[in-house]
Formats: sequence, C-alpha cells, structure tokens
Amino acid sequence: MTATPAAVDSFQTGFALRPDLLVRPRDAAGVVAAVRDAAAHGRPVSVHATGHGLPGPVEGGVLISTGLMDTVEVDPARRTARIGAGATWGGVITAAAPHGLAPLNGSSPGVGAVSYTLGGGLPILAREFGYAADHVRSLDVVTADGVLRHVTPESEPDLFWGLRGGGHRLGVVTGLETGLVAVGRLYGGSLAFDGGAAPEVLRHWLEWTRTVPDTCTSSVAALRYPDVPQLPGSLRGRYVVSVRVAYTGEAAGGEALVAPLRAVGPTLSDSLREMPYADSHTIHSDPPFPHAYYGEGVMLRGLDAGTAARALELTGPGAPMMTVVQLNHLGGALAALPAEESAVPHRDAGYLLRLLSPLDGTDVASVRALYAEVAGETAPYALGRSLNFSFGGGDRPETYRDCHEPGTRERLAGLVSRYDPASLFGGAYGVSRDAR
Repeated sequence: MTATPAAVDSFQTGFALRPDLLVRPRDAAGVVAAVRDAAAHGRPVSVHATGHGLPGPVEGGVLISTGLMDTVEVDPARRTARIGAGATWGGVITAAAPHGLAPLNGSSPGVGAVSYTLGGGLPILAREFGYAADHVRSLDVVTADGVLRHVTPESEPDLFWGLRGGGHRLGVVTGLETGLVAVGRLYGGSLAFDGGAAPEVLRHWLEWTRTVPDTCTSSVAALRYPDVPQLPGSLRGRYVVSVRVAYTGEAAGGEALVAPLRAVGPTLSDSLREMPYADSHTIHSDPPFPHAYYGEGVMLRGLDAGTAARALELTGPGAPMMTVVQLNHLGGALAALPAEESAVPHRDAGYLLRLLSPLDGTDVASVRALYAEVAGETAPYALGRSLNFSFGGGDRPETYRDCHEPGTRERLAGLVSRYDPASLFGGAYGVSRDAR
C-alpha cells in the first residue's frame, strides 16, 4: 500500500479529486489499514476505481484508489469470475472469452466492474440476463469498523441485499464473485441515420421495442458531432441518431429482426453483423479518453413517440450546449425478481433516458437548466433517477433520494446506521463522497 498527499487521475476530468491523503492498496489488508487509520483520525473516506461515475469533486479526507487491485480469476467449470475492486470490464471480458463465457458488462470496457455492479449494472445483454447485480454470488467488503467481511446470502443477508444495487455507502468492496453467461458471440452493431429523420426513427424504434424478444437489447442515441478532424467526414458537424442492437440469436434471425429498422430510410452507416463477444464494445463505441461531462439518468415507466421527439428537440442542434441523449429499452429479465432479493430499484421501468453533456465551454448550471426542461416533458413517465448514470449531482441530495423507492431507501438508511454510524463514508445519500 502506498499513501501520498497527491491528486489522482480520473476518467472524469470535470470534477477535481484533491484528497488530503491518497491511498493505493494492493490488497484487502491495505484497505483495512486505510479504513482503520481514517476512522482513528476522523477523516472521511472516498473510493475511486476508474472515475467514470464521479458524482462531484472530492476535497480533503482519504481517497482509496483501487487501481492496483485489478485481478480477475475465471472458473470455467462454475461459470464464475472473481473480480478485484480495480478491474475493468475489459479485463473481465478478456479473461472470460477463451472459455466461451461473458460477464454482464456495460457498454464501455474501461469502466470499473465492481463499482458498476454495486450500482446495479446495466449490461449490453440486459433484457436477456437482467442486472449485473443479480448475478453476484459473494462480496468482500471492509466496513467502517475496519473489519473485512465475506458477504453471502447466508452469512449477512441484509448486507448482501444492500450492496447489490444500493450504491457505495456501506463500505469499501475489495472484490466480488459473480456469475458469467455462456455467450461467445452475438449479432449487433449500429444503424446511424441523419438527425432530420429523428422523429421517424424514434417512432419506429419505440413500436419495434414492443415486439422484440428478450434476447434483443437495444438503445437509441442522438447527438450533434463536433466538427473535428478526428471524426469521419460523414459525421463531422452533423446531427445523428443511431439505433444500437445486441442480439444473442443466430445472425440470420438478427437480420430478420432488424429489417423494420433498416426500412425506416437511408442510413449514414450500418455496422450490424455477427461478432465475437469480445468486440461487443464496438456496438456503442463509447469514447475511451478522459473528458469532462455532466449527466443524468431517469427511469421511465413508458414513453410515447411525441414526448421522445420533444426531448430530442430540446437537446438537438438548437440546444445551448452539446448533449448526448440515449434511450435504453428495459424490461425482460430486468423486470424479474432474482433468486436473492437486492436493492436494485425501479424494475418496472420500460425505458431509461440518459442525458450527458461535455463541460468544456459550458457550466453545470446551464446544463441543469436544460435537463430540467427535458424532465418537465418526461415527468408523466418518470419513476426516479438511475444511480449509475447520475454524473455530477453529488451536491444535490434529491439526486440520490430519487434513486430508490421509499421502502428501499429506508432500509438502506437502516443499514448505514448499523454499519457506518459515524458516516465515515460520507454523504447523506450514500454516494456523494464516492468517486467510483
């Protein structure tokens, strides 16, 4: 374990991390030592994996950076993986692929696997397999008393419930064991249309989502690309709406499934094809480089084409700042209760609306004002916010109050009172000091 008074690099560059003490443990024993020392000196503790999900800046206290704890061990016979707190989804995918297995990872391979799972975890194959948190078998966590606990449904059922989907308020998770799925290949990719066709694309996609099987997970994204030489000429400075698809059936079945989408009109690009699961990150092609951004995610019980079109109109080429809008189709296995109950909220949501705005050249107040307009349009469908996709709301308690239903929120508060009565791990709603 190393400890310094330095800052830490993060994927999210919009919110500074300036702890009094930065700790980089190599193992769980190092985390135990750091937590005990912080408690003894009354220093608040934050945790950082990759920094994709920063809820805001971290000033002072102790920051535990888990990047050195990046081990991944796959047991192909049991179809499980042991994942260290600093491992990324890319590392887990690489370790599982030779065995014809895949984790329940999100769209970006650079995101921390453990931290993403603690927030619920929305996989590329979400509708078929449910939330990543639903597949967790056990977790190792250092609680505020400096005790390393091996948490299973049998050993500590309440803590096992709260750690899966409840966020990062109950301790420092040093690693977990999770189930893998037998997926070695899939059919997927993206259809990109000119943004002028956005209303038609949205209408057809929403109708299409009401007919597809659970083996198909999809989303729509809309954004105005910057006019920079790093982008292909077909995208530079252009407003584009894309449909992204991941389907585990045969390629021929996938071609038949997406035919109604292709019939919407001419495309700017079409990357739909059969691929090894290890290439699944190319479906979304999330930016791999650090940058500054603010974002919110809202769980919707449903959505009509008119409301969706108005949301895109507010955030499109005429908006005061660049905003990436994404609609994820939910339902399927996401709506099913797992064998072991968890704190994952809003399982009855039909769609997830995600908004993300680069902060270069704009300010958080302006972004929030725009998002409030979008929220006004979608309010009739809103169930609550999404914990994993709220980037920068750490200074607003309502952001995290709305992430869980009242009963779940009350139960989580009880667990916090039991396991962290002195609020060593920070904010009132459990994530405002967590740097993920």
